[in-house]
Amino acid sequence: MKKDPLASYLAARAVAGPWRLEGDEGRGFAGCVAIPALGESQRLFATLASLAANPPQLLARFLVVVVVNHRQDASAAEKEDNARTLARLRSLRGPLRLALVDAAGEGLELSAQTGGVGLARKIGLDLALPRLAADGVLVCLDADTLVEPDYLPAILAHFAVNGAGGAVIPFRHQAGGGPEEERAITLYELYLRHYVLGLHQAGSPYAFHNVGSAMACTARAYLKMGGMNSRRAGEDFYFLQQLQRTAGIAQLGGTTVHPAARSSHRVPFGTGRSIARILAEGEASQTFYRVDCFRILGEWLALVAERGSLTAGELMAGGGAIHPELARFLAEAGFEQVWERLRQNSGTPKRLLEAFHGWFDALKTVRLVHRLSLSYTRCQACEALPPLLDFCGIAAPEAESAQLQLLRELQHPNKISN
Repeated sequence: MKKDPLASYLAARAVAGPWRLEGDEGRGFAGCVAIPALGESQRLFATLASLAANPPQLLARFLVVVVVNHRQDASAAEKEDNARTLARLRSLRGPLRLALVDAAGEGLELSAQTGGVGLARKIGLDLALPRLAADGVLVCLDADTLVEPDYLPAILAHFAVNGAGGAVIPFRHQAGGGPEEERAITLYELYLRHYVLGLHQAGSPYAFHNVGSAMACTARAYLKMGGMNSRRAGEDFYFLQQLQRTAGIAQLGGTTVHPAARSSHRVPFGTGRSIARILAEGEASQTFYRVDCFRILGEWLALVAERGSLTAGELMAGGGAIHPELARFLAEAGFEQVWERLRQNSGTPKRLLEAFHGWFDALKTVRLVHRLSLSYTRCQACEALPPLLDFCGIAAPEAESAQLQLLRELQHPNKISN
């Protein structure tokens, strides 16, 4: 008898713990929007209000799950804020099909060792799975992120016609709280977009943004990839990397999400920490990769794609001819042994290339780019952006604000497809 993927996942991979959905008890939903919330009583309800502005007929088909959470070592202020959030959620009435998860009450707090945003997302997504229709979708949002009235229609329209199991949603940060914060978020968003543009031009299949509040997948793809991870930081990066490997990722169009532009020290990296660093250390602390790093990456990926019949030794020699640091990186990663194994287990050139990209994944890609930056020192935006745009055959505006707007337009799905 063929195993039921949902039952198998719930038995073997779903989150284990005392948590449960509280509130709407409906089933057969077309999708779920899962929102982790930690100390967000001042922002969460604006997020929910922006969701509520979507078409009523779609609001009736989506379950909104808010996971109010903190670790056992959370501050007293965070615990008090979460208590207020829970009380308000329990009394909230409106058009949303709303369910909450109490991961903040006595006996329900997340572990001080393993708790974090990854586990909070996983709790919400895993608990929602049995409530969805077989062709349902799972959407990740954050409690400080606003959506547009076409958010749900765009998501459903995308998955109705796109074969990839995963999607990334266009994003644009909200305005900063003042000139300094606005400057910081401009620089950080420029950094995010310059990196993805460089990957795109290099031909990487991982040329998409890793923004936790701007990603979605089908329930089938979620089960196939093994579900959300429980990382305390970077959960979006690893989630999307695995999703691309197992189900594919496509750029969604037709709507934009708007994450908050604020400093935070909750996680060791990401938007909040980067904004805090720029505000504390100055804008020179936000450095960019030089175009040389992306050019070398592109030459390497093209070599593998075009000369897949070569032996590992021949590819290593080709990598060394591109750049000595590339050859050292590949040797340390064990490429020669891996390549021969991939060749033996892949029956066609297409499968071999897919297997290669499964090995040379998003993490190895960023590690190579970072390694190459030892030879091509990271620099300021004014030194990085014009050469990168020129590499892409695009004239660069002089002002960084205009460069950011250009990158936003370029990375719209109608302009760039990943």
